[in-house]
Amino acid sequence: MSIVAVSGSPSDPSRSARLLRQVLARFADGPARAEIALRELPPAALLRADVDEPAIRGACDQVAGARLVLIATPIYKAAYTGLLKTFLDLLPPDALRGKTVLAVGTGGSAAHLLAVDYSLKPVLAALGARHILDTVYAVDGQLAAAEAAGLEMPLDLSERIERALADAPFALRPMKVSARTLAAAA
Repeated sequence: MSIVAVSGSPSDPSRSARLLRQVLARFADGPARAEIALRELPPAALLRADVDEPAIRGACDQVAGARLVLIATPIYKAAYTGLLKTFLDLLPPDALRGKTVLAVGTGGSAAHLLAVDYSLKPVLAALGARHILDTVYAVDGQLAAAEAAGLEMPLDLSERIERALADAPFALRPMKVSARTLAAAA
């Protein structure tokens, strides 16, 4: 497995999960990809930290086998979700060593813009991540306006994602795509 996308949103539908799928769509012709929606994992097993439960073990194994880990979370009260924290706590201490990580967040206002950098990045580093790409944050209203206009994401957000992914190792960089191509892929 080369790329795994982890959605930390407890909601369905979710703007952060939709944004994550748009990032993942940039790799359509690239390496193998997998998606993990944490809300679909067995809640009791997550809370008990039961890493022997098959669905939990499978999700942890997907992260272990990835070279690029994409993580998306809504930001609540200036932090990433408890669901994401619960899953990250199940990973071994060096689970992200040798991997490239991109974290994206969505939130109600620009006031939480740095929450991904200040709350999530330290946890990713504690899990061994040394190559953490520039984080990407989107305001819910920005995504809703684009959706109302028939777009998957605003052009400036698409450009920020392109800039973040440009720092990925060459073998993991997606092909450059336009906002129109992304809309067709969805």
